[in-house]
Amino acid sequence: MKTIQITIDDALLSRVDQATQLKKIARSQFIREALEDTLRQIAIEELEQKQAEGYRRLPVTSGEFDVWESEQAWS
Repeated sequence: MKTIQITIDDALLSRVDQATQLKKIARSQFIREALEDTLRQIAIEELEQKQAEGYRRLPVTSGEFDVWESEQAWS
């Protein structure tokens, strides 16, 4: 594991410290988890963009999913 130095404004640091006290975790663990969550969200957004691009390039055709209609369960 590497040690890094970051610059953070006082108000944000105060909010981070409040959150770490609530979660009873170290500041560094909180920041690691926040970075991991953000990277996971970026990966999801990239996949969503790829899926949308795929449907733009090859749109769903009429009747393409009709075979699945009987499998749908609407409550």
